[in-house]
Amino acid sequence: MQSLLLSSNPMFGTYGEGIYVFTLPIQYYAIVIVTGMILAAALSALLMKRRNMDTSFIFTLFIFCIPSAIIGARLFSCLTDPALGIRAFFDFPWRGLSITGGVIGGVLAGFIVCLCCKVSFLRAADCVVINILIGQICGRWGNFFNAEVYGGVVTNPDLQWFPFAVPIVHGMGGVEAFSHLSEATWHYAFFFYEMLLNLIGWAILFTFTWFRKSKPNGVSTFLYFVWYGCVRALMEPFREAEFILDGGGVMWSELFAILMIGFGICGIMLLMIFNFRKEGAFIGSKRGDPCGITAFLSSDKKAVPYYSKINMLGENYPEKPAKLTKEEKRALKEAKKQKEQEKEHKE
Repeated sequence: MQSLLLSSNPMFGTYGEGIYVFTLPIQYYAIVIVTGMILAAALSALLMKRRNMDTSFIFTLFIFCIPSAIIGARLFSCLTDPALGIRAFFDFPWRGLSITGGVIGGVLAGFIVCLCCKVSFLRAADCVVINILIGQICGRWGNFFNAEVYGGVVTNPDLQWFPFAVPIVHGMGGVEAFSHLSEATWHYAFFFYEMLLNLIGWAILFTFTWFRKSKPNGVSTFLYFVWYGCVRALMEPFREAEFILDGGGVMWSELFAILMIGFGICGIMLLMIFNFRKEGAFIGSKRGDPCGITAFLSSDKKAVPYYSKINMLGENYPEKPAKLTKEEKRALKEAKKQKEQEKEHKE
């Protein structure tokens, strides 16, 4: 089938790790990563609309956060993987990206963008950070296509089935290995386990954030760090040794996973303490408005909120004006032009 596609239509075809488009090879890994980015952006925009924010701000965030996340992911790998080293940072194409480094780089960039745009970082982060899990879910399927991030060998034939286990043939992609099962060694499909746990976590956090509107903002963000830190701390020690970042004899991903858990718990506690001092309550407020999303938030001062069923506070805003017809636009333009001419004549 592969050769038939390539010979009959040179503009499109498949190979072991991806597809060809106009003879340009595109890896399945890249396709699922980009898909994850698009899904995360769309879901983040949806949450922003739900939580009384201007959805256009998501584009500003992603323009800066995506490159920063990629650089952070590569830098973390180079600093913690003994097989790479910092000099490998400039070796293209990159092979070796750490999700932990990506999270750190992306969140730091988001903080700087919110600071420059004078937008509440914690409120924006609640809409965006939890959807990083969607990118990580897709990224784990990228690991499947690349035949990486798996556990030890599964020797029991009764357990050699996908997705509990995955066939591995060195030098072949994950899909290609299914065509060579006689040569394959079955391993625990840790990429799938982590993907499933992340999916459960995303569903819980997204639902929680969708319905929650009380102060303080930032709880969902720190809950992400707790959840993802627990998942990584659980999964990391059982991976195949070649996929463990242990530069200098330290399991860096395991260490940072534990730090993420601590960071998340401390963050939630601090938010509640600060909220109690300001509002007289750990959650909500006894001295004023208990809602943390009352004010419409936008980096564009000209942005105007309109009624929306999605927005939890949408009923507070007027209906969006109907779009003008071509004739109405033309009449409005002519009236404006005439007004300007009259003004010039008086002067």
